[in-house]
Amino acid sequence: MTENADTQNAGTPGEPETPTLSDPPPAAGPATPDPSNETSETEQVPRRRRLVRGGRTAAVGAVVLAAAIAGGGTGAIVAAGLDSGGGTTVIRETVSNSEAGRAVPASSSGASVSEVYRAASPSVVQIEVTMQGEANPLGGGSQTQQALGSGFVYDGSNHVVTNQHVVASATSVRVTTSDGSTYDARVVGTDPSTDLAVLEVDAPAGTLEPLDLGDSSSLAVGDQVVAIGSPFGLQTTLTSGVVSALDRRITAPDGFSIGDAIQTDAAINHGNSGGPLLNMSSQVVGVNSQIESDSGGNDGVGFAIPSNTVKSVVSSILENGSVQHAYLGVSLATVSEQAAAQLDEPAGAAVAEVKGGSPAADAGLEAATGSQTVAGQSFPTGGDVITAADGKTIAGSDDLQAAIEAKKPGDTIALTVSNGGQTRTVTVTLGNRPA
Repeated sequence: MTENADTQNAGTPGEPETPTLSDPPPAAGPATPDPSNETSETEQVPRRRRLVRGGRTAAVGAVVLAAAIAGGGTGAIVAAGLDSGGGTTVIRETVSNSEAGRAVPASSSGASVSEVYRAASPSVVQIEVTMQGEANPLGGGSQTQQALGSGFVYDGSNHVVTNQHVVASATSVRVTTSDGSTYDARVVGTDPSTDLAVLEVDAPAGTLEPLDLGDSSSLAVGDQVVAIGSPFGLQTTLTSGVVSALDRRITAPDGFSIGDAIQTDAAINHGNSGGPLLNMSSQVVGVNSQIESDSGGNDGVGFAIPSNTVKSVVSSILENGSVQHAYLGVSLATVSEQAAAQLDEPAGAAVAEVKGGSPAADAGLEAATGSQTVAGQSFPTGGDVITAADGKTIAGSDDLQAAIEAKKPGDTIALTVSNGGQTRTVTVTLGNRPA
């Protein structure tokens, strides 16, 4: 199985899965999001990882992501599909607040869930997005699509953070605060590779109060967390749970992977996308983005983009208007120690594909020429296996992705490569991830 190992991740998007869309309920009912399919790498247990974006439409229309969870700890990533349909689509999502200026008073680490809610909920906003739909097949021009999501106040300059997929293709944006006040907003910048976006709200100075950003690297499995958002359009709804796992990889709207994602069992449903995941000090530690579900609803497995990623990406958007990610240009498969023994090659990240014109191609990395099945799993063979990066051992594709993520476009990386029993060092000048 292959994994994406381009840009910010170590790879380029892999082959996209075919997304599925579900019809949202009628306009009078609560909004439901569009789902995406996800299967395990071994395809033994089908799973569906979806953007938690809800909608109600006259026709199908939604953003769909798909990502594969690898069997055997290999962490394979499959590129996502992105689809929308005509009609009037209402998509509901939630927002959280982060701080880059003044801070909202935070509860102590021993605060109750209700105290966290009282401190943070005034900074959660709802976002209404208008988009231009596809041409009406019956004539009369194109139809208008509307989406409802959420975001959180980031700083004292009226900046709001949300998911990129909430505001994708927006022609106009309006923000509603918890007290019912509504303001126009504009998109400052977006980053599809991390599914983050920044808005600037046309509100009087001092009206919007930001939340603190916490340190997501300090989280531990079992820590209590709180999510605030608008599941099914029910604004300012609170759910709570714990950090179920750390260092997960999820797939962004552009098909690349987002590293260090936080897994939580706090109930996240359609409409929670873009909302804050908070620690018990009322600090934002993540931005809720996806759920994994066979039913399309909350199955107790949600994923949030870590706050440390939010801080880095939002800072770049505010400073430069965009974000650049380092790009290698390969698709990878993890070769474990057990598989390596049977494949007669070293453990590491096997190069399944080299993208034409990519930095990897320019540096002479060689793609697989065949495949071999070990324990029911197919591995690429005949190509390069990357075993180290800048002298650090690469045990699999996740390690290489992390090494690329730590670089910037224009940086070089020295890859130790094995092929046919021969070892060589390849120095690659990383590019900028393509749109």
